[in-house]
Amino acid sequence: MLRSLRPVVMPALAPALGLVLTAGVVAGCSGGDDDSSPVGEEQSPAEVMELAKTTFDETSGLSITLTTDDLPEGVTGIVDASGVGTHAPAFEGSITVVLMGQEVEVPVVAVDDKVYAQVPFTNGWQDIDPTEYGAPDPAGLMSTDAGFSALLTATTGLEEGESVRGGANNDEVLTEFTGTVPDTAVKNVIPSASGDFDATYTVTAEGELRSAVLTGVFYADSPAMTYTIGFDDYGTEQDITAP
Repeated sequence: MLRSLRPVVMPALAPALGLVLTAGVVAGCSGGDDDSSPVGEEQSPAEVMELAKTTFDETSGLSITLTTDDLPEGVTGIVDASGVGTHAPAFEGSITVVLMGQEVEVPVVAVDDKVYAQVPFTNGWQDIDPTEYGAPDPAGLMSTDAGFSALLTATTGLEEGESVRGGANNDEVLTEFTGTVPDTAVKNVIPSASGDFDATYTVTAEGELRSAVLTGVFYADSPAMTYTIGFDDYGTEQDITAP
């Protein structure tokens, strides 16, 4: 029974391994104040993306959540994810995938160039090679060259939108930026991505990327869909070890 399920499960987890990152278990040091001014007042959209990338790349770690409400029917893919990513580099978190019509939560740890997962329908942790399934090492999602932050500077046609109040206590000034990201950049994060992606980013007055909304074809032979990725708890420090 397990031999028949594993080939189905692991390719299904490949895009998910490329998407997960943090679980908000450590207090962060993000947030603005009433005197904060929106980014973009004296910077071009491209300069704001550079600032947000630098802020992301220089933090010790952060939390990221990923969600979607429109996974195409019949697609085996991720619907929710959370975890902790550090610049060790390392990653620890979990993903929830739709597998054979059911949602399954999968714990994942990536550290010391190895990736471990508690694969559904098997016992315990398994050391896996994500490249066999078209996925990157999840710890690499903090990479300055091919991680989440690299999407920012790969975005073209950038336009600045409105600035609004946001955050847990409505104490942050968030500015919206829109543009287009080519699949050559998105594939570093989601290997099965194809075509251009519409992107909407929100950036705090301090230059922290707070969210990224990506719309496009994430899974082969399926319609476009949207993933919303939230970034928080900049400055997180967590000692992630192999299970």
